[in-house]
Amino acid sequence: MARESTLLDRARPLVTPAGPLDWPTLADAFEAACLLRCTPAPAPASASAGRRRPTGPRPAGPAEFNREDAALRMLHLLDRLAVPVRHERAVGGLRRRYELHQLRVAPAAQSSYVALLDTGWRQARRELLGGPVAGASPTRQAWRARLAAAAWRSALLAAGRHVRRHILGVRLADRELAAVLVRSAAMLDVPALLRPGAGCFVVSVADGPDRDRILDAAALATPLRPTG
Repeated sequence: MARESTLLDRARPLVTPAGPLDWPTLADAFEAACLLRCTPAPAPASASAGRRRPTGPRPAGPAEFNREDAALRMLHLLDRLAVPVRHERAVGGLRRRYELHQLRVAPAAQSSYVALLDTGWRQARRELLGGPVAGASPTRQAWRARLAAAAWRSALLAAGRHVRRHILGVRLADRELAAVLVRSAAMLDVPALLRPGAGCFVVSVADGPDRDRILDAAALATPLRPTG
């Protein structure tokens, strides 16, 4: 396994949140939590070759991504949150080669990291599922829209794609994230459908203007760039 990059030597402290997160921190922590919820837990190192990888979602912890752009986005978010993490890349497969990107948080920061992402998920979920807020300030309205966009960006990067001629969809194992995506689409003025799939949930929007609106909201101002 080749070591791609590390943030383990960064001097910035990682502090366990004692109260509500400010908007910028909330947006980053929530998006990171959504990325994790899009992925299954990594298989234990001691697992035998014939044992199946766990399929349930996990809200926080070490992560594995099979897409480099998802791993790079997670690295960027954790860097902004001052989380010390190492990015490692493995290449496998015989006839079909694939890459697996593993992100490992420093053991000393693990509890604070889990608490930060858990707080971000719970606080943002309340914002998104709580419905319209009477008298909400323009700042709050703008940040709620950013949270909605962050949820869809995570799903489009890390969840299973379910693209057909007439829809843009994602496959998720996490029921809560699926509900958040439906609500987030509504906040972006896009109707979304939620239906059960084969061992998962499929959230989709119609092709055309609805698809374009979701993609525009989820787009990054700066393209993701490979590390070292």
